[in-house]
Amino acid sequence: MINSIRIYENNFITGASSGIGKATAKLFQAKGWKVIATMRTPASETELTALENVSILPLDVTNDAQIQSTVQTAISSGNIDVVLNNAGHGLFGPLEAVSEEQVLRQINTNLLGPLKVIQAFIPYFREKKGGLFINTTSMAGLTGFPLSSVYNSTKWALEGLSECLSIELAMFGIGVKTVSPDATKTSLFTSADTVAHPLYDGVIKKVLGRIQQTGEPIDIAKVIFEAATDGRDQLRYPAGGAAKQIYARRPEIGPEASRIETTKWFLNL
Repeated sequence: MINSIRIYENNFITGASSGIGKATAKLFQAKGWKVIATMRTPASETELTALENVSILPLDVTNDAQIQSTVQTAISSGNIDVVLNNAGHGLFGPLEAVSEEQVLRQINTNLLGPLKVIQAFIPYFREKKGGLFINTTSMAGLTGFPLSSVYNSTKWALEGLSECLSIELAMFGIGVKTVSPDATKTSLFTSADTVAHPLYDGVIKKVLGRIQQTGEPIDIAKVIFEAATDGRDQLRYPAGGAAKQIYARRPEIGPEASRIETTKWFLNL
């Protein structure tokens, strides 16, 4: 269970080069925290490097050796209180057209990456008798959507992993939380792997037309900051209006009714 008296002041962020990760790094820094912001290509970063108390380290979460070396560098540089697993990658398109390479990239980035970062930090948190993991999941980890089955699967898996770990690590005073953003104005869709199939052309257009990236990264960052500082023994934090609606609606009507409702919404079936 998380100690409500404990005060956190230092964090480690993956995927901090843009979007939610960068917004979170800037917000925590503005709140007086020391921030270790990690990204695949630190040499291209200019904004965060200009901020006081922000350190930049290289980290590709699909690179096992780099995870170990970067985590050890971070730990040796000073105290780490909160680890935010934010790095992620998108994949959109019909499942029958998705390649094995694309599936593995999703799993390696969205699930195994955070898992291995957590593994690397657990001994450190256990020794210091405290710490907090926050995993950026998605409203796609709360319910199903068409044309994103593999992406959703990794986010559901990360939710499940986080819930199990929140129980498993409680004996050491280590907390685990998830923040589930709705469709936020980030590069998720533009940088995602996309696949097409002629039989799905109309469906793809219809589904993408239903998805509106209305959320701002700073709003998600504020929820992450709340999760890091509220001292509550709470696992899930939906972030954004759509995510909150889904989080409330699904248990209200049940998973089967939710599935049918989602099918009607996206596909008019």
